[in-house]
Amino acid sequence: MNSEVVIKQVDKWLRSVVIDLNLCPFALREYRQNKIRFSVSKASSEESILKELAVELELLSKGNSIETSLLILPKAFTDFLSFNDFLGFADQLIEEMNFDGVFQIASFHPNYQFAGTSPSDPENYTNRSPYPILHLLREDSLEQAIEHHPKTDQIPEDNIALMTKLGKQHMSALLQNCMSVND
Repeated sequence: MNSEVVIKQVDKWLRSVVIDLNLCPFALREYRQNKIRFSVSKASSEESILKELAVELELLSKGNSIETSLLILPKAFTDFLSFNDFLGFADQLIEEMNFDGVFQIASFHPNYQFAGTSPSDPENYTNRSPYPILHLLREDSLEQAIEHHPKTDQIPEDNIALMTKLGKQHMSALLQNCMSVND
């Protein structure tokens, strides 16, 4: 799989879904400032992915030129439940590297499903992406963004309402459109 194509697809998803639909009101600023790193993993095993995750965390810890990193996993975790189980190991790695309270991970997957929902529920599209993605966030930056946003508690509810309004077919088509990027 061509890394450049994967990055273009994820970039298109970030712009057309996350930013254009305002699912994350903090994403546009970082995107405009070119402070989002797109890293495509070639790994398929959990052990290899954890090694790459450690490299990304170390890279982020070295400075502030990169605000956040998207570790894209096109060759791993086709099954959402396996991906969801892996997140515990990713969080454990953060603790082992003494980055607890420094970084956190937000997760995205093509088949993301919130607990208590059906796979076909539109609200799952708030966290659906072209590929499994580990989004590495700086906790201090997140806290500052939350502090300056009027109603952060309302964001998930607004996103669910928007996904429900747009519907599964629209969101599925929008996500599929992100894959139409070619060389």
